[in-house]
Amino acid sequence: MTPNKSYKKVFIGISVLLGICFITNISLGSVIIPWLDTLSSLFDGPVEKESWKHIIINYRLPKAFTAIIVGSGLGVSGLMMQTLFRNPLAGPFVLGISSGASLGVAILILSSSFTGAALSVFLISKWGLVIAASLGSVLVLFMVMLVSIRVRDTMAILIIGLMFGSITSAIVSVLSYFAPADQLQQYIFWGFGSLGNLSWNDVLIFFGISFLGLLLSILAIKPLNTLLLGENYARSLGLNIKNSRFLIIMATGLLAGSSTAFAGPIAFIGLAVPHLTRQLFHTSDHKILIPAVVLIGSIIMLVCDTIAQLPSSQYTLPINAITSLIGAPVVIWLLVRKRKMLF
Repeated sequence: MTPNKSYKKVFIGISVLLGICFITNISLGSVIIPWLDTLSSLFDGPVEKESWKHIIINYRLPKAFTAIIVGSGLGVSGLMMQTLFRNPLAGPFVLGISSGASLGVAILILSSSFTGAALSVFLISKWGLVIAASLGSVLVLFMVMLVSIRVRDTMAILIIGLMFGSITSAIVSVLSYFAPADQLQQYIFWGFGSLGNLSWNDVLIFFGISFLGLLLSILAIKPLNTLLLGENYARSLGLNIKNSRFLIIMATGLLAGSSTAFAGPIAFIGLAVPHLTRQLFHTSDHKILIPAVVLIGSIIMLVCDTIAQLPSSQYTLPINAITSLIGAPVVIWLLVRKRKMLF
């Protein structure tokens, strides 16, 4: 697992590509802003129209940074889940985190039928939805972590996580069945996902939570590399499986849970990005994979957001639909191209 010198060139290349995607993303939208004016506004320089600077600084920059945080967070959490469970189809939401967030939001939206108008407006505000999604994902994650302490078999935790997800999805289905049409529509819109509803303060809070999750994932690099050898061999090397599992699940919970809370459930990024990264770098060393996944996840999320914006149009497509349209064919192509996924 010794890093190859060629990795430096690849990292430089994808870093440059990330910069290009970033500038392209904030220059395109319902109003197309020239690149030079976009760059000038970033450095507080003169622009042809003052309104362009306002659009970039207050709307497009927060959305672009949100895309980077979501793409990197979901990518890293997906990578850790695939390694922990040694399953190429494992993603960041196999532990039921997304389903728990959906349950929290569903309960909140449905409860507006039983509360006063003023309280309903407060509850279904942006922060009300964020808090409800966070509480739902934390509740499911807490139950999964309790189970992880008692269960020795890692695959059993995967199955239990999927069962928790099925239970919460069933409850959401029941709540949706009895919900009025307008509330059901609001819940469906939340499920589409959105990167453009966050202010700078929201982005800073989101970044702080995700950064903590990334720090934990960095601490988990050595356990993750050891787990590639199998749990029995890892134990023989002195790895504390329960503590390592707890650390990985906690990091995944922070990354995937915060992304779902702030941007809604975003599909396929956590599943497709780790596979793309492995094929590009041809390594299983998480010391290389984690920073690479951060970069590639950010690039793919920015590209998806740029497509969703429908440049020169006043319409915006659901970001969840775009990530699925891009992510699903990638996973199919990788499975067809490779009989065995690289681990």
